[in-house]
Amino acid sequence: MVKKLKKHLFPIAKFFFDKYTLKKRKYTYEGITVKISAEVFPPHFTISTKILLEYIKPLNLTDTNFLELGCGSGIISLFAASKGANVTASDINQIAIKELKDASVKNEISLNVLYSDLFENLSDQQFDYIIINPPYYPKAPQNDKELAWFCGENFEYFEKLFAQLPNHLAPNTWMILSEDCEIDHIKQLATKNGLSFELILEKSVVKEKNYIFRIQKL
Repeated sequence: MVKKLKKHLFPIAKFFFDKYTLKKRKYTYEGITVKISAEVFPPHFTISTKILLEYIKPLNLTDTNFLELGCGSGIISLFAASKGANVTASDINQIAIKELKDASVKNEISLNVLYSDLFENLSDQQFDYIIINPPYYPKAPQNDKELAWFCGENFEYFEKLFAQLPNHLAPNTWMILSEDCEIDHIKQLATKNGLSFELILEKSVVKEKNYIFRIQKL
């Protein structure tokens, strides 16, 4: 019942959320600041980004190769780079890419920022960590901004991701999902491509459960 109610309330919440984010906003974590425009996925009120940041905070990332696939604001990538990781941050949103490059300079944190539709421009690289905070609402995105929220009416994002992922898996390939999404269906799509989900963290925030899964081969 609660899950269904949240799904019905989501369009209303997103309307007010979009209103708030019409202006460029700052977001700061551990002394790292990014400026986020309306066209980029915002970490301000979304729980997933903060959970991932807190999860990687105690890790020793020195000299590891770290990929944030679909980086959005890039705050996770910047934080990982500040911890000594060799970071690649990719996105399909050119505005997000430009803003992250600017943030890299202003925060004096070096990382590789590039345009890539999933692994399209990452074919020759190997990583120790791959972090994925995916779009998971089943609706066709109408623009670059909505690509961060909607995975397609038939979960096309996940179909494409899981078809490519077996050739790029890192020892630590992590995806965060909310109880609000169709987790069982997403898992089925992964299984179809020889992949399995291992739960490594469950965290409830404001009565919403979020899960970090390690993705590995069956």
